[in-house]
Amino acid sequence: MQTVAVTADEAGMRVDRFLEARFPGLSFSHIQRVIRKGEVRVNGKRTAPKNRLEAGQSVRIPPLRLDAPKPRTPGSEADEKTRAFLRSIMLHEDADVLVLNKPMGLAVQGGSGTTRHLDGMLEVLRDAHGQRPRLVHRLDKDTAGCLLVAKTRFAATALAKTFRSRSARKIYWALVAGVPKVQQGRISTFLAKEEREEDSFMRIARHGEKGASHAVTYYAVVENSGPLMAWMSLKPVTGRTHQLRAHMAHIGHPIVGDPKYFLLENWALPGGMQNKLHLLARRIVVPHPRGGTIDVSAPLPPHMQQSWNLLGLDASRYDPIVEAPEEE
Repeated sequence: MQTVAVTADEAGMRVDRFLEARFPGLSFSHIQRVIRKGEVRVNGKRTAPKNRLEAGQSVRIPPLRLDAPKPRTPGSEADEKTRAFLRSIMLHEDADVLVLNKPMGLAVQGGSGTTRHLDGMLEVLRDAHGQRPRLVHRLDKDTAGCLLVAKTRFAATALAKTFRSRSARKIYWALVAGVPKVQQGRISTFLAKEEREEDSFMRIARHGEKGASHAVTYYAVVENSGPLMAWMSLKPVTGRTHQLRAHMAHIGHPIVGDPKYFLLENWALPGGMQNKLHLLARRIVVPHPRGGTIDVSAPLPPHMQQSWNLLGLDASRYDPIVEAPEEE
């Protein structure tokens, strides 16, 4: 049994992420298990994996089953390939932060049956002190674009606070069915998760309903392709699961290629267009942990570029969503 103190650098970290950072050889599922069983105590009390720590708190840690690090040959061919891949999708890098251009179809984190994911790939970027880059937010598997990653514990803590306080500005581009009558607007609903057989989706819920969270999205039509489709710019103020996909479906303009929320009948995909989710995390603007601003944009992924060419849309056009408010 050991007791450790939370440093100022670690303040604001979730309990599970704190243990992950302190014990890199520990599997995340094991961390979650020992916390839930009450074996980890914060200031003498039971805690939950997602609880946030404060500087100076004492964390009692039980004897842990550290997995022996997988034998890694630093220059192994697989690692080199992974490094080369990560370099090929890097939009920005400095001493504290990476911004990756996540391809459509690549999972950000592992789940049931997912073995290839970005979080696992980041292992090859461990530094000389054993610190590995950490995710500070997520994107759906089929959403392409800007994914912010912290390279240091300091940056992870600072950026986690930025996302919690909603100081991160995220702009998405989507191609939707039809053209909203109101060219610029605000969507405000409550969303709740609903399980269906082996799948789950977000449905519109009532205020006060158990498990329902408030979700706010600003939208603007950038350009339309006749009455059939519109290029939308979207600014989520909140960050709920599938928020943009559920919101666009809610106003009757689902995102093209969305397997979950596109439920329009008798709507045919134009020839030459790929039936893939047309949603891009286009731009991210956040305060840099050491001062200044990170402002990075991702290009259209190949399937969306193909659709833009087909519809004669100009990706360099002025994006009106920039002027939308930041508040709920």
